[in-house]
Amino acid sequence: MPRRRIGFWYRFAAVICKPPLVVLIKRDWRGMEHIPAEGGFITVVNHNSHVDPFAYAHYQYNAGRVPRFLAKSGLFKKGFVGAAMRGTGQIPVYRESTDALSAFRAAIDAVERGECVAFYPEGTLTRDPNGWPMTGKTGAARVALQTKCPVIPVAQWGANELLPPYAKKPNLFPRKTHHVLAGPPVDLSRFYGLEMTPEVLKEATEVIMAAITRQLEQIRGEKAPETPYDPRRERIEQRRRTQAQTKAQAQVQVQAQTEGRQAEGQSK
Repeated sequence: MPRRRIGFWYRFAAVICKPPLVVLIKRDWRGMEHIPAEGGFITVVNHNSHVDPFAYAHYQYNAGRVPRFLAKSGLFKKGFVGAAMRGTGQIPVYRESTDALSAFRAAIDAVERGECVAFYPEGTLTRDPNGWPMTGKTGAARVALQTKCPVIPVAQWGANELLPPYAKKPNLFPRKTHHVLAGPPVDLSRFYGLEMTPEVLKEATEVIMAAITRQLEQIRGEKAPETPYDPRRERIEQRRRTQAQTKAQAQVQVQAQTEGRQAEGQSK
């Protein structure tokens, strides 16, 4: 696969990051034939460890198409980190924008320039108790439908065994294996030409997340839950459980007070 120009900063980052990754993690990398050799495209990747952006970037770097990750715009403003983010061509996301599509204008521009933009459509580390992809946000679908570019689903597993989600210390031994499996492009053609309503974007996102999940099922050799974990639904259910518990406690207190008054009246 031909390599596109990578540039100084990406090579510099590779010099720093690749040696510890090679030492700490074995590699089981498959599906590189699905990474387009030319033209702009999107990869959509599951996220289960703070380490996996580095491990996944290593995979794509070796595939010859370096990824441009989306990151908070504030990271681009100051110091060495800002210089590295700008130099490696990462994509600033302006979260303060009131226009959902303009927040991803830089990502659209990068795809139209022929770059690869890597999305973590879950938006954060998965909160599924067993590490499966949870429901996704619509950013990747917005850019995909706007540009009609290839959308490559990628599943990864293993970095989460080195550093589990929200853990503070890595689990170095035994040496872990980083499994990556890229699949064929997601077919979103039925959404082309439709108005990008919340319903259309939600359905397109569900198609994308289902494709990632199928790749992860192949890696793990097991079936994912039929219904993806939904953090928003879980928060609603948690509020309901809390309200029900509070109500039950209040009823117990009222009953106790009533019984106390009755007992007091009988003793007089």
